[in-house]
Amino acid sequence: MLESTFKFPNQTAFYKGKVRDVYTIEDKWMVMFVSDRISAFDVVLPRPIPYKGQVLNQIAAIMLDATKDIVPNWVRSVPLPNATVGLKCETFPVEMVVRGNLTGHAWRTYKSGKRELCGVALPEGLKENDYFPGGPIITPTTKAHEGHDEDISRDEIISSGLVSKAEYELLEKYTLALFQRGRELAAQRGLILVDTKYEFGKIGDTIYLIDEIHTPDSSRFFYSEGYEDRQKAGEPQKQLSKEFVREWLMENGFQGKEGQQVPEMPDAFVESVTNRYIELFEKITGQPFKKEAVSAEEAEKKIVETLKSL
Repeated sequence: MLESTFKFPNQTAFYKGKVRDVYTIEDKWMVMFVSDRISAFDVVLPRPIPYKGQVLNQIAAIMLDATKDIVPNWVRSVPLPNATVGLKCETFPVEMVVRGNLTGHAWRTYKSGKRELCGVALPEGLKENDYFPGGPIITPTTKAHEGHDEDISRDEIISSGLVSKAEYELLEKYTLALFQRGRELAAQRGLILVDTKYEFGKIGDTIYLIDEIHTPDSSRFFYSEGYEDRQKAGEPQKQLSKEFVREWLMENGFQGKEGQQVPEMPDAFVESVTNRYIELFEKITGQPFKKEAVSAEEAEKKIVETLKSL
């Protein structure tokens, strides 16, 4: 599914994100369709990735269920392969990015000579993909509806009033506990959860985990077998994430900067991206991936039935 155009009974809002189409029902429920759109460098790429939406939605459902003892989450039903129905929460305006290894944006910052990221001091002498010696670090970003999310520090979040000190400390606690659980689940499957992001919302005084977690769009995974040997040899890590898409784009002259054009994505590359997403699904869940196609008519009927049952 590239995009959806439904009109549900009692629908009060619709939001089209980079990847998701979100319907609000009675200002109480949310219906989230995860499309096959793919974004990188905060730009939606021109070609969809078949079955990507199903992969993301189903991994998120499994991972949210596996962490609901740590923090309540928004999910109430997963009626379709690529759609979830749950609670509408007031979203916190920050994304809680947590990193266990010096990779991606953190490595690019470090490589440029900077030794601080989002107010967190980075020690000297680290190599790309090394574990942070003091344990995982939280490097939050502002949550942008359009354009780029911006790095922000804990102190800036609290002093600006984006999030109260008490609530932010609770978000930090949840974030580290979720990351630890994610690492444990990944380790059982021969993977290392390298970094990820969590989003939170609230209803009244209750904080909920929202959106998706531990998917290839929100997270980066390394294969644990051979990790130490590759680090010692200075070799790239074997990873399952969206980073290889970013690397392909950079190799083809695109980093989302002004004036740059998104390169043409050949069929073989699109197919390889689908295969990588399916590989991650099967690797992290331990379940075979079953490609499921649902017509728009079937999807609409199923969602309406689900909403009536809530």
